Amino acid sequence: MITSNERTISSLTHLSALTQYFIPFGNFIFPIIIWSSKKNDSEFIDYNGKQALNFQLSIFLYSLVLCLIAIPVIIYLVLNNIAFRNAFHGCDFEFHDFNFSAISGKITLIVIAALIFGFLKVIEFVLIIYAAVKATNGERYKYPLSIPFFK
Repeated sequence: MITSNERTISSLTHLSALTQYFIPFGNFIFPIIIWSSKKNDSEFIDYNGKQALNFQLSIFLYSLVLCLIAIPVIIYLVLNNIAFRNAFHGCDFEFHDFNFSAISGKITLIVIAALIFGFLKVIEFVLIIYAAVKATNGERYKYPLSIPFFK
């Protein structure tokens, strides 16, 4: 039987990941603190803490991959189209031989990566709320697309 206290702590573990919008890396710090302090008290809390952390680590990994795709392309586009002539004598940078059709594929890649990142953040928010509701109801919830770092 899962007690009301266990359900509340499990729900707070999931919801504590939302602190990422106020505190950098709060989505890792607070779930770890709650989970590590209560994981030995209940199997239900331990399960939900692992699920919350696995999901946050998975989202971080997916976001990192998107950044590793988009940032080098952005840097290439900027450095390839800015002339550095007289850059050290004045503060002027000039675009030269700018051809939009030559870089449209790269810009499309950047836009797609940004859209996927935005979609990922919206889905993350919705799934955190859903997992918290499931934990409050005493149900076990496994996040989709979550890599099991903690078993």
